[in-house]
Amino acid sequence: MTVTLPDAADSDDAVASGGKDESASLLSLLPEKFDEDTVFSAFETWASSRGITLYPAQEEAVIEIVSGANVILSTPTGTGKSLVAIGAHAAAIVRGQRSYYTAPIKALVSEKFFALVDVFGAANVGMVTGDSSVNPDAPIICCTAEILANLALRHGADTDVGQVVMDEFHFYSDPERGWAWQVPLLTLPGVQFVLMSATLGDVTWLAKDLTARTDRETAVVTGVERPVPLHYYYATTPVQETVEELLETHQAPVYIVHFSQLAALERAQALTSIRVATREQRDEIAEVIGGFRFTTAFGKTLNRLIRSGIGVHHAGMLPKYRRLVEQLAQQGLLRVICGTDTLGVGINVPIRTVLLTALTKFDGVRMRQLNAREFHQIAGRAGRAGYDTAGTVVVQAPEHETENLKAIAKAGDDPKKKRKIVKKRAPEGFVSWGEPSFLRLVDAEPETLSSSMQVSHSMVLNVIAREGDAFTEFRQLIETSHEPRAKQLAHLRQALAIYRTLRTAEVVTQVPQPGGGPDRIRLTVDLQPNFALNQPLSPFALAVFDLLDEDSETYVLDMISVVESTLENPRPVLSAQQFLARGEAVASMKSEGIEYEQRMELLEQVTWPMPLEQLLGEAFEVYSASQPWIGDFELKPKSVVRDLYERAMTFGDFINFYKLSRSEGLVLRYLSDAFRAARQTIPDEAKTEELHDLIEWLGELVRQVDSSLLDEWEELINPSDDGASVENPGIVPPAPRLLTSNTRAFRILVRNEMFRRVQLAALENYEALGELDAAAGFDADAWARAMDDYFDEHDELLTGADARSAAMLIIDERPGEWSVRQIFDDPAGDHDFGISATVDLAESNEQGVAVVRVVSIDNSPRVS
Repeated sequence: MTVTLPDAADSDDAVASGGKDESASLLSLLPEKFDEDTVFSAFETWASSRGITLYPAQEEAVIEIVSGANVILSTPTGTGKSLVAIGAHAAAIVRGQRSYYTAPIKALVSEKFFALVDVFGAANVGMVTGDSSVNPDAPIICCTAEILANLALRHGADTDVGQVVMDEFHFYSDPERGWAWQVPLLTLPGVQFVLMSATLGDVTWLAKDLTARTDRETAVVTGVERPVPLHYYYATTPVQETVEELLETHQAPVYIVHFSQLAALERAQALTSIRVATREQRDEIAEVIGGFRFTTAFGKTLNRLIRSGIGVHHAGMLPKYRRLVEQLAQQGLLRVICGTDTLGVGINVPIRTVLLTALTKFDGVRMRQLNAREFHQIAGRAGRAGYDTAGTVVVQAPEHETENLKAIAKAGDDPKKKRKIVKKRAPEGFVSWGEPSFLRLVDAEPETLSSSMQVSHSMVLNVIAREGDAFTEFRQLIETSHEPRAKQLAHLRQALAIYRTLRTAEVVTQVPQPGGGPDRIRLTVDLQPNFALNQPLSPFALAVFDLLDEDSETYVLDMISVVESTLENPRPVLSAQQFLARGEAVASMKSEGIEYEQRMELLEQVTWPMPLEQLLGEAFEVYSASQPWIGDFELKPKSVVRDLYERAMTFGDFINFYKLSRSEGLVLRYLSDAFRAARQTIPDEAKTEELHDLIEWLGELVRQVDSSLLDEWEELINPSDDGASVENPGIVPPAPRLLTSNTRAFRILVRNEMFRRVQLAALENYEALGELDAAAGFDADAWARAMDDYFDEHDELLTGADARSAAMLIIDERPGEWSVRQIFDDPAGDHDFGISATVDLAESNEQGVAVVRVVSIDNSPRVS
């Protein structure tokens, strides 16, 4: 491990430029040899040069860190835990130690990576998230908790790490992922830990446990008063009246928390009926966002809302839309933001007031009240240090309670009117809550962390890979965990069962020891160095690629289907596909006269498309026999990229077709993951020209919709020459590269536009064709007349693989405008009819899609 320090010239330049290069100013202040006082003094001087005065809690935490103690930092949101993390990494660098920063989600890891690059320089910071590995030998590594946990399992006390900073440590209690926060504590006895969260609860037990394990003192920094105090209110007025009062009393920006994306959008649209922003504010917003590209259906809605001073923020949005909302909020231009409770996971939206519309949420199993940790995670986002003197948290009373109070108020003191009031009941299924629940949560401490240990094939294999006494090491791992004894015993039984499957598969063997000692367990296969860290099913995908026939007409799409089966399911897309499939199945069964009860029974078997399901299932079973660890993961056959390609749709077409406007961000993330996986996983020798084309098309489609996902990934893989991070793009992000600059991908886009018309013509869907081409003079009637000529000569229009092949499309690539001829595939093979069209290159670049204008539909062999 080598730390890259700035030279004197770099330091002088940084000072001369007002400290823009923060990496030079901090690293140049750090001493060459470790001394507690000198290191702390250097950090304090650096912070002061940035205009930062350390809070007492920050000062205490950094002093404890440089003294060598573990630190549990449980202080409210807004008390500068990120600055403490920087101090910790600085101390580790001077000690010559590698330090790790972990967070629960890749987005936060990426955000922290760029922030630390700004401070320590690109040469000194690396990142591993599962699909990206950048500078992995750097002295500071940013990663998800699972990455560090698997490294710790693989190497135990020999793991190359001296310090671990674990952010959002309350995830320790997460039922699915909590094991990853616990494993490093159990397996890294020589490490200094810095555990941070705003909502840890009582950590006395954890401090004692950590001290015993690491043989170093553990300081608990907690009980700190917020620099921006919070005031809590319970509102019994209707939501819109509550919002109006908050605006009038200068409590904006207001973040209105909902527990579904649909509710957030509906609230935002409802608020357009009141005056949220002044005329001057609306004019300023319009001026600032003038050059922003709102390219999707949801974007058009968001554009209208933003111009009214109202933002929407949730995980289903495109990244560029979320970033726009955040940046407008930072400039004080959005007075109200309607979003979901993802607000509590470190989202960068500066707000003064949090308004919760409910105190209940659906947790995936049932509706329940928020617990204290969830409530304080959300409430803690109110109040901005450096901007506000106080923050406001308002909980909205249930709607039926509000209406009942309104009716009582309307009756006044008239006893007759009061007797006539019919109180509105809570809706069916309502989980009761009200002001007592609210007051209890305000005063409640976050629940004590609870252990969520798990045992898996990956865990067992990683411990065996150490080549020590695996039985003893694994037993020690489980028996010293924080689980109660009964669960420890259950975990040990599960581990033994896993070991037996490994023995049966001959993945491990027992080796007798000289002198009659206990047998040692050894692997009979080599685990990849990053086993269980990156895409876990990639080795399986590589094995399946060899089963596919390159000469098959479906080879290219089958390769994509194998890749898709290894990716996480985008649930909204699959639900929409299943809904469509069931609708078509019902119509078909009705036409066949199948009775209702049988239809309902058959309908249960209809799901979303799963190409290669049987082949993948059989291959998975065979592969599992020799690689049992794969049983930890689920194969997920699906068709999203394939469906998009086969339907010859643009991103916007796909979103509209499946009614996914609230989930377009999720869809785009899936497509970008699929692009990266296809590019990285499929061997070059298996990529035919057509497959290269498809991958290029997919990447360009993602980039044109929102380039930020791929731009950030490219920057991580190939950092800028000057080592700088991607700069904040400002309110209006730079436009993506010209669509026509990637000729290979653009040809596919043109081919898809033309073939989409072939598909619609084959279905005689002239209304849809008219919507596409009316502006070019081909409305529904014109299309119908043109196709009558075709169907007078041919019984049907084919749409198979031959019909969409490159051979059926003639392109004359002229400067400024292409001329194209899409030939129809008729049953007789005459190939006389077709569509002639032009492609406007300038307009295509402007819109980010291939702009095709139909010129004729006839049996002329001409191109234009």
